[in-house]
Amino acid sequence: MADLDDLRDGSDFSAGSQAPTGFHLRGLGGQDWGMRSRLSRIFDPADGKTVMLAFDHGYFQGPTSGLERLDRTILPLVPQADALMLTRGALRTTIPAECGKGIVLRASGGPSVLKDLSDEEIAVGIDDAVRLDAAALAVQVFVGGEHETRSIRNMTTLVDRGQAAGIPVLAVTAVGRDMVRDARYFRLATRIPAELGAHFVKTYYVEDGFETVTSACPVPIIIAGGKKVPEEQALTVAYRAIQEGAAGVDMGRNVFQSEHPAAMLSAVRAVVHDGLKPDEAYDLFRQLSS
Repeated sequence: MADLDDLRDGSDFSAGSQAPTGFHLRGLGGQDWGMRSRLSRIFDPADGKTVMLAFDHGYFQGPTSGLERLDRTILPLVPQADALMLTRGALRTTIPAECGKGIVLRASGGPSVLKDLSDEEIAVGIDDAVRLDAAALAVQVFVGGEHETRSIRNMTTLVDRGQAAGIPVLAVTAVGRDMVRDARYFRLATRIPAELGAHFVKTYYVEDGFETVTSACPVPIIIAGGKKVPEEQALTVAYRAIQEGAAGVDMGRNVFQSEHPAAMLSAVRAVVHDGLKPDEAYDLFRQLSS
C-alpha cells in the first residue's frame, strides 16, 4: 500500500496526446480490431470527436420531461447524432435497426431517484450486448460515493467481459453528494476508471482547470451536458470543453428539453465538429429555430 501521509497533487498537466499510435483516439491504438471498429462508430474517424445523444434517464427517473414519448421527441433527432446513449428497452422498442448509429448501451442500474443512486449493479449481460450489436457499454462509477467499491467492481467486471467480446466500456463519473465538483476531484474520478481499464470516460466540465483533467486521463474524455441551462450557456460549455481537450459531448436534457431540440443538436454538432465559437453556434441555433 502506498504511503498516504505524503499524497501530493500532480503538476505536469501539459497538453498533447499520450503515446500516439496512429489510431484517431488516444490510448486505444493497441486494442483489438473489433474494439477499434466499435469505437469508430462512436467517434468520427475524421476528427476523433463525437456528439452523443443521451436519453437513458428513464432507467432511474422514469418519464422525465422531454422523454415521455421517445418516438416523438428522440426519433427525429437520431440522424444528427454520432452515437446514442440509451437503455436496451428503449433500443428494442423505439430505435430502428437501420439507423446506423453507434449504440452506447446503459449497462448499470438498480435504484430509482427514490433511493441512493450509488447502489447500482450490472444490469445487462454481455451476450445481450452482443445480440444488440452495442458499440459500447456504459456504467456509473461513484468515486467518493457510499458504494464506490461496488461501482468500480461493476466497471471492471464489464471491462473484462467487454475485452473478451470486443466491446469498449464507457465509465460515467457520478459525483458523490459530499464531493466538491472541481478539477482535483475530476482528475481523481476520471483517472481511476482509466487505470482500471475503461476505454473512455464521461465527466463534467469545470471552468477552472478542466484541461488538467483531460491531460491526466490516458483515454478520451467526453463531457456530460448536465442540467438544462440556456442554449448559449450549453454551447459555451461544449466549446470550452473541446478547446480544453475533450473528445466530444454527450448531451441529453440540453437537447431534448430545448424548445427547439433539432436546432440545438445542429448547433452542438457545429461546435464539436466544425469548431464554431459559442456566439456563432448560438446564431446558428436561432436561425434554425426560426
